[in-house]
Amino acid sequence: MTASHTTDGARTAKATLPREVWVLVVANVLIAAGFGLVAPAIPIFASSFNVGVGAASLVISAFAAARLLFAPAAGKLVSRLGERKVYLSGLLIVALSTGASAFAGGYVQLLVFRSAGGIGSTMFTVSAIALLIHLTPPPLRGRAAGLFGTGFLVGNVIGPLAGGGLLEINVRAPFLVYALALLVTTLFVWLMLRGSTLISTADADDAPALTLTAALRDHAYRSALLANFTFGWMVFGVRVALVPLFLVQVLHQREGLVGIAFGVFAAANVGMLLLAGKLADTIGRKPFALTGLVVTAIGTIWMGFTTTLTEFLVATVVAGLGAGLLTPPMQATVADVVGSRGRGGPVLATFQMAADVGAILGPLAAGALAQDISFGLAFAVTGALSVIAALVWVPARETLSAVSEEPHHPTPEQSCELDARRQP
Repeated sequence: MTASHTTDGARTAKATLPREVWVLVVANVLIAAGFGLVAPAIPIFASSFNVGVGAASLVISAFAAARLLFAPAAGKLVSRLGERKVYLSGLLIVALSTGASAFAGGYVQLLVFRSAGGIGSTMFTVSAIALLIHLTPPPLRGRAAGLFGTGFLVGNVIGPLAGGGLLEINVRAPFLVYALALLVTTLFVWLMLRGSTLISTADADDAPALTLTAALRDHAYRSALLANFTFGWMVFGVRVALVPLFLVQVLHQREGLVGIAFGVFAAANVGMLLLAGKLADTIGRKPFALTGLVVTAIGTIWMGFTTTLTEFLVATVVAGLGAGLLTPPMQATVADVVGSRGRGGPVLATFQMAADVGAILGPLAAGALAQDISFGLAFAVTGALSVIAALVWVPARETLSAVSEEPHHPTPEQSCELDARRQP
């Protein structure tokens, strides 16, 4: 073993996630839980204004469309104003728009308020990823991504459980509770991060921003973009749109089992996220991104050809494990490309947009295939996209190899240790 490898291994062993990263993870749980509160209420509330199913669904689509359209602007704001300001501003916008939604007096008002919420959502999403990159020691990026994703999934499980009870009280109640939770989250994040020396050091850094053009020249970044597009197509699009219909129409199961299927996928995903993050930090990003894409493809294709509920749930577990295996190395690869000292707002915004576009196009294309031909073909095409993304990633570079040479901001504890070592 060479001296450089020994040094790298020692750095990875000693590096710890700073307190600020844990603040973001806790905030992620609260945000996702709150969204889980309002998600079931949105179409019901919209329908209360005497509009059809299509108009009620448009309220959901408007939120997603606003996220997608405002993402480039959010990326520029991050580069110009800094991650912390954009993150807190985004949380406040979603909190205020959600609270306003609770008092909407008509369908158009609800549509406008939810669209405004999409703008705030993309602001805190892009800035949260940028903060995660700036705050996390490069050797721990995979683990940080795994924790961040776990927080989101845990919140997604908590939210719907509480949301059902609120709906029975009043259809507007979930919006009020979510708005209050976001205000509390904003105050919590502000208090915990206001004195952060790590963020202050990052804000004062005058390193040039990584441009989107430069990032697109990197095959690793292009591979991550395609992988995230595929991830959005399958996880946020096809799974949500087709799995309920497949269970009811093809497997002839009762509607109540849809939630169980989603829960099984989420559990498998969470079970793999933390392990995948650790492996991506110790062995490499590329091997596990490739494995995740292939495993996701196998599980997704298999789901479309299952004939029993048990077989379908097993295939769902496989797909969930693959998705959990893919997420940390994919996000860590993008973080490596951006670098801990560079402001890459547009680069991160484009990465987010890739998943959003997949989530929008996936249900449309796969839904048309399922309706006109078969569910099997719809799931097979979705799985094939993951295979294509894996093939594109094969010739890409391994970004973990460059992490040891990348400068990063030490935590306060590490700074004290370094100062002590410099003392004669």
